[in-house]
Amino acid sequence: MSVAALSPGLRAAGERYFDRIGHADEFGAVDVVLELLEAGMPAERVLLDLIAPAQRRVGELWAANDWSVAREHAATAVSERAVAALVARVRPRPHLGRVTVACTDGEYHALPTRLLAEVLRLRGWHVDFLGASVPGPHLITHLHQTGPDAVALGCALALRLPRAHAMISACQAVGVPVLAGGAGFGGDGRFARLLGADAWAPSADAAADLLAEGGLPSFPSSAAAPAHLDDEEYTHLTRRRAQLLQTAMGALGAAFPPMASYSPAQLEATADDLGHILDFLGAALYVDDDELFSEFVSWTAGVLRARGVPQRALSGGLRLFHGELRDFPRARRILQCGIAAADGGHSELEN
Repeated sequence: MSVAALSPGLRAAGERYFDRIGHADEFGAVDVVLELLEAGMPAERVLLDLIAPAQRRVGELWAANDWSVAREHAATAVSERAVAALVARVRPRPHLGRVTVACTDGEYHALPTRLLAEVLRLRGWHVDFLGASVPGPHLITHLHQTGPDAVALGCALALRLPRAHAMISACQAVGVPVLAGGAGFGGDGRFARLLGADAWAPSADAAADLLAEGGLPSFPSSAAAPAHLDDEEYTHLTRRRAQLLQTAMGALGAAFPPMASYSPAQLEATADDLGHILDFLGAALYVDDDELFSEFVSWTAGVLRARGVPQRALSGGLRLFHGELRDFPRARRILQCGIAAADGGHSELEN
């Protein structure tokens, strides 16, 4: 629901709630949530029209460097407590089937998936919420032990798509359909389709509606490995990750002499940024999607710009990887799209 569509009372409550989580005021945030419940607002709408939009604002403020990581983490922790307080007050009783809700292995942005779990509980499902970063084998063990009707798998970051694919395939192999959700699967669900999920939903309430219809519609695609992976570029890139990262750090140090004065923390942050580029490149290779990588580069450029990091550092890293991956035609194509995004839409590189 858009902000414009919200009632004045809910907009005001939203501002109060956002102020409370911004100051790590757990009790104040819980009070706002419970006041809305007592005023007659359905619990599902409190989750989706109050808490979820507040968390999106938290992410935007972190990206703009207006909030520190510490403040962002504190606000998220308060929202998690507010969700728990809301559900404890409502205490829905399950009368439908059983759904396992989990985050993809390596995915630590758990709150959006937690919101889905609570919406399903409010709708009457028996929900097992397994939390952040669930290892695939442990998820399968849980399915054998509990026998759910479906798995709802959350993925907020596209770099987790290879692991999501493995989890989707494993769930289906034991006879449990998978409903995919989260920004990592693409705004239109195209990666959920590519990787063989049984269904995809753009929001928690849409996911609940799908499950209520009595079974998940299967996409007309297979969970088998996409054909483009036959070239093994993704496999070789992941094996060379450490070597590529070491080469890039050395080359950047030579190209940008000020790096010699970097503190250990700054050097570690630079290595983390370059590693993140390689991981997103790997995800883009896995699904063979140039746009996924160029969107990531554009977002990263904005984040670095807000932190005063020169644009040439990002472009330089991309160009270094492009030069190193001479035997990787798909990776070079994807990197060139990323370089164009970093350079404002144009690039002089040749494939």
